Amino acid sequence: MTARAEFNYCVKVKVSGLSPGTTYYYRFYYTTGQGCFSSRVGRTKTAPAPDADVPVRFAFVSCQDYAGRYFNALAALANQPIDFVVHLGDYIHETTGDPTSQPPAPERKVALSDVNGAIALTSADDVAYHAARSLNNYRELYRTYRSDRALQRVHERFPVIAIWDDHEFSDDCHGATATYFNGREQETDELRRKAANQAWFEYMPVDYRAGDDFRYDRSAEYPEDISIYRDFTFGRHVHLVMTDLRSYRADHVIPEDAFPGKIVVNEPALVALLGGVPPYASPYVADIDDDQYRIYRDMLEEIAPTFGFDPSFGYKQGEGPRIISATFINEIVAKLNEQREEEDQLPLIDNTTLGFLEDGISYADLGKTDYFSALGSRYLVAKDAFDAVSQLAGDAQVMGEAQKAWFKDTINTSESTWTVWGNSCCLSQLAIDLTPSSDEPIEPWRYYLRCDGWDGFRAERNEVIAALAERGNAVAITGDLHAFLAGTPAVDTAPTTKIVEFVGAAIAASPLRATLEKQVASHPLLKDDPIARNIAAELEDYLVDRDLKTNPQLAFCKPDGNGFCIAEANADEFVVTMHMLPESALATPLYEEADAAALEEQITIERFKTVKTAPGEPPALFQDEGGTWQKLNPATEGQDP
Repeated sequence: MTARAEFNYCVKVKVSGLSPGTTYYYRFYYTTGQGCFSSRVGRTKTAPAPDADVPVRFAFVSCQDYAGRYFNALAALANQPIDFVVHLGDYIHETTGDPTSQPPAPERKVALSDVNGAIALTSADDVAYHAARSLNNYRELYRTYRSDRALQRVHERFPVIAIWDDHEFSDDCHGATATYFNGREQETDELRRKAANQAWFEYMPVDYRAGDDFRYDRSAEYPEDISIYRDFTFGRHVHLVMTDLRSYRADHVIPEDAFPGKIVVNEPALVALLGGVPPYASPYVADIDDDQYRIYRDMLEEIAPTFGFDPSFGYKQGEGPRIISATFINEIVAKLNEQREEEDQLPLIDNTTLGFLEDGISYADLGKTDYFSALGSRYLVAKDAFDAVSQLAGDAQVMGEAQKAWFKDTINTSESTWTVWGNSCCLSQLAIDLTPSSDEPIEPWRYYLRCDGWDGFRAERNEVIAALAERGNAVAITGDLHAFLAGTPAVDTAPTTKIVEFVGAAIAASPLRATLEKQVASHPLLKDDPIARNIAAELEDYLVDRDLKTNPQLAFCKPDGNGFCIAEANADEFVVTMHMLPESALATPLYEEADAAALEEQITIERFKTVKTAPGEPPALFQDEGGTWQKLNPATEGQDP
C-alpha cells in the first residue's frame, strides 16, 4: 500500500478469505529510508456465518466531544468481551471551545491551525470560537480525536461499524445546510459538506455499498458523492441496518427565521384538515395591508429594524394577502404602549373584532417567539399545533426516497431473528406537558422537546415504525440525545404498532439535563423563569410522567451522565446493559490499567430486554429489578409481575 497526500496519508486494506466467527490479530509495517516501523498489534473478529446459531454481543456508542472531557467511557468499553462496536454518530464535534457545550480545559482542547478556513462564531456571552469548514479543518479534528489513547484502544481491539450524525459536518444540519445563525445568514455550503465527507471517508473504516474500489471524489454531485447506509448479518440472529439521517433530510418544518405573527394554516385549511377549528388556533387579520389594519402594518414595519425581523413579515413578493395573527399584533402593541405616552399609544384590536375574525395557526402558536432562534423551531415546539401543521408537511423526509426504499426492502427480506436499526436520532416521543402549571414566558401548552429528531418528522416516523413493526422483532439502537432511554415507540394512531428502542448516552458530551440547564441560563427570558429551570431539574419526571402520560411509550429516562450500552442477542431475547458514568468522571483521564478499578467503581448499571414475539404480536419490554425481570408496560407507566 502507498500512503498518498490526496487522502491525507490515510491507508486502508480490506482482507478477504477469512474464516467466519474467528478472531484475528494484525499489525501495520511502515517502511521509510530510515527503516521499518511497526504499529501496535490490532485485534478483530469476523462475523459468524449466516447460518450460525450463536449469540452476538456488541456495544453501541455515540457523541464523543474531545474538548474538555476524557473518553473514560471508551477506556471501560475497551475491556468488555464484545464482538464489535456500533458508532451511531458524532464521532467528532466540529466546533472548538463552544462555551455552551465544551468546557475550557487547556490540557484537553481542540484548536484549528487553519483559522482562515474556519467559520468564526460568537456565543451569546461574546465568547469567540470556531467551527470547521475547510478540508484541513476537518482532517485536523480527526487527527486530534484519534490521538486519544482510549479511542485508539477501541479501534485496536474491535471492528467498528460507524455512521455519521450532524457534528461530523455541522450541528443540527440538514443536507449541506448548517444552523449556527438561525436564518440570519444563508448557511448552505456544499463545499464545506464535501470537505466533511472526504475527511470522514479518509479516517473512518467503512465497507461501502459502492464496492471495494470506491474512492471519494469531491467533483461528484452532492449528495451522490458518498453513500454510507448499509447492512450487516451476524449469524442467524442479528441483521444490523445502518442509515444516514442527515444527507437527504428536509429542512426543519418551522424555519428558524419564521416571523411569529405569520399564519401558517388558515381557518378553511384547518377545517378541511381537522374537521373544525382546534382550541390552540388564534384569530388572524386576513390582510394586514387592508385599510382597516394599516396602522398595525405601519407599526410593524417601523419597528422591524429595531427588533431585527423581516419587514415583509415572512411573505415573499406576490405571495398573496399577508395574513397576520391578531393575537400577535395585540401583544406587540401592548408592549409598545408600555413605553409610549398615552396620546401616542395604538388601540388594541378589540374583543368584538377578534370575535368576528377567522382562526388559524401562526408561528407564535407553534412556540416561535424570537425572530432568529432555534426555540419554537428545533426546540420546545408546541406539540398540538405542530401535529396539525406537520400533516400539511407530510412530504418532509429524513431518509430520502432512495434510502427509504432500500431500508424497507432490506428489513422486509431479512431472515434474522432480530432486525437491529442503527438509528442516529431518537425515535421515542419526547414531549413535556406544561398545561397544569405554566405561565408567561412559557405558554401552558404541551411541547416537543426537540424537533431536530424524529419528533419533527411525524409522518415519516410513523411510516418507519409501521414498517419495522410489520417485520416484527425490530429494535432501534440510538444515539444523539445524550441520555439513556428505553421505550416502545409507536405509530401515533395505532399504539400497538410499535417497536423497541434503546438510547445510549454520550461517550463524552454534555448530558441532556446539563445542556438544557445551560440553554435556560443563557436565554434572556427563560433564565429567570422558575418553570423553565424546573423542566431541566426534573426532566425525567416530565418525560416519564405517570399521571399525564405525555409520552405513553417511554418507560425509562436517565438524562444525567455519560456512558455506553452493551447489547446481547440470541434466538430468544435481546438484552441491553446500560453502563452509566457521572459527568464528573470525565474530568481526568482514567486510561491506565491501574485506573480500571477506580473507573469501574463509578459505573452504575441498568439492564433491559425484549423477547422474541410471534408475527403480529406487539413487543414487550422488561427491566432487571434486583435480578428479576419485571415486565414494563409503558402505556400505563407501570409494571406487571
